[in-house]
Amino acid sequence: MSGIPVLISDLAVILFSAGLITIIFKWLKQPVVLGYIMAGIIAGPYTFGGPMVTDSANIQIWADIGVIFLLFALGLDFSFKKLMNVGGTAMISALTIVGAMMMLGYSAGLALGWGHMNSLFLGGMLSMSSTTIIFKAFEDMGLRGQRFAGVVFGILVVEDLFAVVLMVLLSTLAVSKHFEGMEMANSILKLVAFLVFWSITGIFLIPTFLKKAKQWLNAETLLVVSLGLCLGMVLLAVKAGFSAALGAFVMGSILAETVEAENIEHLIKPVKDLFGAIFFVSVGMMIDPAMLIEYWFPILLITVVVMVGQITFSAFGILLSGQNLKIAIQSGFSLAQIGEFAFIIASLGMSLHVTDEFLYPIVVTVSVITTFFTPYMIRLSEPAYRFVNNHLPQAWIRFLDRYSTGTNTIHHKGMWTRLLKALLRIVITYTILSIFTIVLFLQYLTPIIRQELPGIQGGIVSAIAILLLISPFLRAMMMKKNHSEEFQHLWNDSKYNRGPLVSLIVLRIALCIGIVMFVISSLVNVAAGLLLLIASAIILFFIYSKRLKKYSILLERRFLRNFTARQQEQERKSPIKQRFVQHLLNRDLHLADFEVSQSSPSVGKTLKELNFRQSCGVSVVTIIRGEERINIPGGEERLYPFDHIIVAATDKEIEVFRKFVEDRVEKRKQELEQQRPPEVSLEQFMIEENTPLVGHSIRESGIRDKAACLVIGIERNGTSTMNPTPDTIFEAGDVVWIVGERDKLIHLADGETI
Repeated sequence: MSGIPVLISDLAVILFSAGLITIIFKWLKQPVVLGYIMAGIIAGPYTFGGPMVTDSANIQIWADIGVIFLLFALGLDFSFKKLMNVGGTAMISALTIVGAMMMLGYSAGLALGWGHMNSLFLGGMLSMSSTTIIFKAFEDMGLRGQRFAGVVFGILVVEDLFAVVLMVLLSTLAVSKHFEGMEMANSILKLVAFLVFWSITGIFLIPTFLKKAKQWLNAETLLVVSLGLCLGMVLLAVKAGFSAALGAFVMGSILAETVEAENIEHLIKPVKDLFGAIFFVSVGMMIDPAMLIEYWFPILLITVVVMVGQITFSAFGILLSGQNLKIAIQSGFSLAQIGEFAFIIASLGMSLHVTDEFLYPIVVTVSVITTFFTPYMIRLSEPAYRFVNNHLPQAWIRFLDRYSTGTNTIHHKGMWTRLLKALLRIVITYTILSIFTIVLFLQYLTPIIRQELPGIQGGIVSAIAILLLISPFLRAMMMKKNHSEEFQHLWNDSKYNRGPLVSLIVLRIALCIGIVMFVISSLVNVAAGLLLLIASAIILFFIYSKRLKKYSILLERRFLRNFTARQQEQERKSPIKQRFVQHLLNRDLHLADFEVSQSSPSVGKTLKELNFRQSCGVSVVTIIRGEERINIPGGEERLYPFDHIIVAATDKEIEVFRKFVEDRVEKRKQELEQQRPPEVSLEQFMIEENTPLVGHSIRESGIRDKAACLVIGIERNGTSTMNPTPDTIFEAGDVVWIVGERDKLIHLADGETI
């Protein structure tokens, strides 16, 4: 390795070992993450008498970059729109699982005598299931379209957000080394403010920027711009006192709302895979096999805690949210593992020097074991449900059925409840936007203004600039929902409602006056009475300004347009409307989309001939052919390559149909492979004097008709004739260029055609 930097040689070792081991794990049908960890163990300092990687510090930097891109990719798959759509089931279930597993992990750590901080981080590591592993397992097993899989994905979306919040809270605890109520509350408020401000600002600005720049964004520039935005938000997060992972996650979730999200996700995948592989290999490098033997009992205990705890609390949380027993058990068995967030939280504890060294390899080993068992646990869920259903008292089963049915029929909300929730959301959002704008302006722009305009002039200019920036937020805070359906209904319903309604308006106006007073008093020295008078006048101007009203509405419309752009595009392209999908899922039916491949034996046949309802129990409800949509197609409708057929059936019937389609396509591919003619090739040969071709034209030779070959050129006496006519006569010494199947070309060269 003379003359080669150590970093390159170390990367060569890591990537070669990772590639080789993961091929073996792919052959064994195991997750590649396990292969990366095993490669890290082999390349680490505890195997084969010493480390194969010589500079672990540099590798750790690359691993940190891997965490950033992992969280960025996770954010791209997250999206706040998806979080809003997961519903109460995911929220209640995820909160139950995370809270209960935190307490269970913390108790297990204390029972093992590991101390307060180790136990706290252990609880965090055990509280999150693996999005990557579950997604891959469902995909491999063909379960992604089933009803319980939708519940699991919703829970994982909420858990991803909880995991990011948990990382911030654990970091705060690690630094302070003790629980402090006000400090923890301050950290949570700061985190919420950061998420709200940058998410709203990002969704307002970034989709608009990408739309304006779309004509210049090819794959290369879109990748560079996306990575630049990711790392830019990482810098902002670190500057605000948060982790780099949080910034990457936030930017990913912002870009997830854009119409370019799928393209960005596709482009970022190789980068994420590369650096993610380095991260997981670095995880394996920290595992000492001897330590695993020493701590075999804690590993076994924590593995049992994870699998039993996740199954129990997941099923309980999902039942609590109103789902039936079968969905709860299937989902619980699917969530019985820990994954990438456990590694990240373990790395966080190590980097902050608040957890002992033995905890990291123990948790990684538990993750490997539970990941290995994930497919088997998913398959075990059906027998487990039948066992529980057969042995549970009938009274309990009837109660659970009534509870799940009753929960799904509760839709009514009081007018007051809806209005107060909407107002609370509006006030919190716009207050955070206003405060963040004020703080950023005061910290970064005011010093520049005062440097150019010293004294009171600089203060007045800064105050005017800030008030202009936050004026749309303040007006929206005061005026939104004052003419809504709920407000009007309550106002007209009873005169006793009018006092509280007016009070709500007055309170919001008072809050805005307070914000304006804070801005002015921070920059200009004004007497209290005069300050109140000026602030009230400014607020009245904001309320009655028609131009500000118009501008505020335009800003809100742009935000909503950006926020819903991706969803609208997906709805436009989607062959299945999501509201209809949910309607069917609640009745144990399911819509699934299948593409007709080019090699499918169904191509060219009518639905009557195929008779899917009789053979598989599914009904074809729609055929999508390009831009054409054929709803409720008749029996004489034929299928063509690249058609999308939408079928309706139960989960079990969909699975039977999927297997039926895959088997037929695979069988057809094998038949076509056997019947496929050999490929054509380009050859040249010289015509000898004694061959039958001499003196005959190309047409008379039968080269095209009998040998299925094509003459594309003749070289004669140093000149070349391209695409000669059929009447061209072959002469001795001609060099003929010909295209055809190789075995026929060989016979032709031997003069066997005529």
